[in-house]
Amino acid sequence: MDVAEGTTFAGYRIERRLGADDMGATYLAQHPRLPRRDALKILSDEYAAEPDFRARFLREAEIAGRLQHPNLAAVRDCGEQDGRLWIAMQYVGGVDVGELIRRGRTELNVERAVHIVVEAARGLDEIHRAGLLHGDVRPGSILVAEESDGPDRVLIADVGIARAVGDVTTVAGGGGMPGAVDYAAPEQISGDAVDDRADVYSLGCTLYHMLTGSVPFPRDSPGAVMGAHLNEPPPRPSRGNPSVPAAFDAVIAKAMAKQPQDRYPSCGALATAATAALLPESDPIVVAPAPASRGPDRRRLLLGAAVVAIALVAVLVSAAHRIGRDISTTAGAPGPTTSVEGAAAASAAAWSPHATVFAAFSDLLPATPLGVGYRELHDCKFLDEQGRPISFDARVPIDRLDCTGDQDPMEQVILTCNTDRSVMKPAAPQEQPEGAERWTRPSGSGALHWGNYTNRLGGVLGELEVSFDSPNRNFCRMRVIGAQSGADLRTRWWLDAPL
Repeated sequence: MDVAEGTTFAGYRIERRLGADDMGATYLAQHPRLPRRDALKILSDEYAAEPDFRARFLREAEIAGRLQHPNLAAVRDCGEQDGRLWIAMQYVGGVDVGELIRRGRTELNVERAVHIVVEAARGLDEIHRAGLLHGDVRPGSILVAEESDGPDRVLIADVGIARAVGDVTTVAGGGGMPGAVDYAAPEQISGDAVDDRADVYSLGCTLYHMLTGSVPFPRDSPGAVMGAHLNEPPPRPSRGNPSVPAAFDAVIAKAMAKQPQDRYPSCGALATAATAALLPESDPIVVAPAPASRGPDRRRLLLGAAVVAIALVAVLVSAAHRIGRDISTTAGAPGPTTSVEGAAAASAAAWSPHATVFAAFSDLLPATPLGVGYRELHDCKFLDEQGRPISFDARVPIDRLDCTGDQDPMEQVILTCNTDRSVMKPAAPQEQPEGAERWTRPSGSGALHWGNYTNRLGGVLGELEVSFDSPNRNFCRMRVIGAQSGADLRTRWWLDAPL
């Protein structure tokens, strides 16, 4: 049952239909209270009719809602209305990988395909660390926000419909195929035990589709496709597309191995192998894929250098540790000293000449100026004294960095830092002060003031002013804007912020 444009469902005002798949239809919808649009997915009636599925869906969507990762489309809310299950997710403007495949090889070359797999793998490994299985990895569940002057931003969608590992319905179990059969792992078809290596298989199928423009087993019926997944050897991408290096044949063969234990142990391991396959056999250094050139500039070259360094670190670490855990080091997973130091050096290069600001707030800011940081912090730009954007390469006495947040509840983070590291003066008194306190954390101490702020349109938002005592941050102060009051912003953002 379709929901008409302009109507209201679960409080959301439906603007337009974004697409549909086996699970249900997705709509662009206006949030009931916040100035934000979400992707609202309404599941098919057949799922709401199953009490067991309904209970699992609501429970596991709650777990997925706690996940915060730059490569995951965030889960906003979920529920049931008129017997229909729904889930609200972060709306990502752009296209899915299926659309890129339809555009052809001029839009999706080998390097771009590998970049997408690397980013998607980080998101999938984060799901697996939470004890969940996505279970429906395919081109339509990987979203790409195409950037005009940097690498694509890649996010995994339908995270809230992920299943708990060990609680997955298979075809043999009588529950029907959980996703598109063209990308289903053999164990999802046969009824054998399913774990996160099923997502590895599906990501391998998706990589094959990106490399060749064809699904791995094009057949005339779903039954024939399932039989191929169970019995036929993985296809060779170099035969499907002569421009694909032969090294990818081994990558796909391992990713799509019939037995889970014969596959890569994680999606991150698959991504690292795909990155290595781009290189000539004589070249020992893994160079990360770069986006199609849109004209050289210093900022993009720095970002490219950072991606190269991060990719090299991932390959070195994988020789001694489980690759899937280490490829996500820059997203917060612990790793060996060489990985941490290498990733930090790469990020500092990307932020130069503002590396001092990044070093002081590396857990908050994105690893690159065009990336995504804590709670979807993105679109970071430097401003002059009048609040106007200035060149990224500009060297000024005071760095003023303005980044956009996830709007739930934080809208902006503004960092002001003395570039000579002299102690920053306190901020001016707040317009409508509510409270103040001293704070102490393992990272240091400082003062926090919260209150309200009236924007140019007359709207009232919450505001935090943060100062720092420790020498590694006392040359900066932070201003955070969002929520409906300073007290609300303090509770919903400050208490968990990585500071």
